[in-house]
Amino acid sequence: MNLRTDPAATASDLASLDPRALAERIFADAAAMSPDRVGLSRPAYSAVESRMLAYLEETARGLGLETWRDPGDNLVVAAPGDTDRAARAGYLGSHVDTVPEGGNYDGLAGVVAGLLALLANVREGTSAGRVPLRVLALRGEESAWFGRAYMGSLALFGRLGGGALAAKRRDGVGTLADAMRETGLPVERIAAGETLVDPKAFAFFVELHIEQGPVLVERKWPVAGVTGIRGNIRHREIRCLGEAGHSGAIPRWLRRDAVFAMCELVMRMDEHWATIQQHGGDLVLTTGIVQTDAAHHAMSRIPGEVSFSFEARSLDAGTLEAVERLAHAEARAIERDRGVRFEFDAPVRSAPASLDPAILQAILAEMEAQGLAAETVPSGAGHDAAVFSQAGVPSGMLFVRNTKGSHNPHEHMEIDDLMVAVGVMSRLGRTLVERAK
Repeated sequence: MNLRTDPAATASDLASLDPRALAERIFADAAAMSPDRVGLSRPAYSAVESRMLAYLEETARGLGLETWRDPGDNLVVAAPGDTDRAARAGYLGSHVDTVPEGGNYDGLAGVVAGLLALLANVREGTSAGRVPLRVLALRGEESAWFGRAYMGSLALFGRLGGGALAAKRRDGVGTLADAMRETGLPVERIAAGETLVDPKAFAFFVELHIEQGPVLVERKWPVAGVTGIRGNIRHREIRCLGEAGHSGAIPRWLRRDAVFAMCELVMRMDEHWATIQQHGGDLVLTTGIVQTDAAHHAMSRIPGEVSFSFEARSLDAGTLEAVERLAHAEARAIERDRGVRFEFDAPVRSAPASLDPAILQAILAEMEAQGLAAETVPSGAGHDAAVFSQAGVPSGMLFVRNTKGSHNPHEHMEIDDLMVAVGVMSRLGRTLVERAK
């Protein structure tokens, strides 16, 4: 269908458009253009990501919609006749890149949902209120490619920084600055911290995303409103240094076992986690990397050194700081008890993001209007919506049910659930553009 051939036919053609079929076609085409050894790969600031945006742009234009690129080379989709690029507007959207060998829905589902919601409002003549409604397809959200998340949205608001631009690509070939320059981005302006887009140009930003955990599946909710986005404190490598020895010759009271000491620290932190949760605090802790030196470890050798990662996530910045202090205090106590030494690397911090309460209430109201349970969950993973919120843009999020996790080839979202979410998004977009200040 190409509505550009007959603009007068737009309304009648959209009335006959099958949104479900369009969503299925977009996902199928996206998978076909980004295959990998297993799953899919759409690297940030790559030719594959560029092809994905070009395909979405061509699809939107074929449906009679306006399109252009913002200064960060992100795709903007607007209603027919909405051509004032500088006009303040409300946006629905997400990102189009994936992790290596990932799935097809993380990010892209939010762009497709935004597109279908915009089309529904164009069809009903409600795509403009106090401000127009638009869709934003963002580049470069995943940290897997250059070690920094939200590259596209941070660059828009002058917050990416020159240090991030020097980061090497995952395969070691070139830097983020090189990749952005090849894509046509104004790297010098980004390095200087210049704002590419005025945050005040966004009346609001609402991101739909697949849930990356099991809560909606277990609760049998197709969608849920998101209360906030957890921040984190990460130690990529903590070293515990003890003393190697023969496993059969050294009694417990003379041992300086690095692995037992590490395990004790992890279990003490698990006890603090339980206590904080019992008192109503929000927290998750993870040690995802544990390794002894393969050149020296053996079944019969007491490990003299172990390295491990430690991550804390919470909606509350004070909780994150408290956990960091607790980890250091417990490490000092274990050092005295076990004769070991802990060395912490410098923590990497990401602040929690508060989502707009009024937008959340509007999301819940639209869910109730459609006979859905108006339920909420926090987001444990980071999202572009956090960057928009921190830039002062009223922001909200909606999760859609997703099985088999995320950041893997097996993530799976039912199109039926997406269509439920689109119903909420289309009504929400209409409400928010009418309320915009």
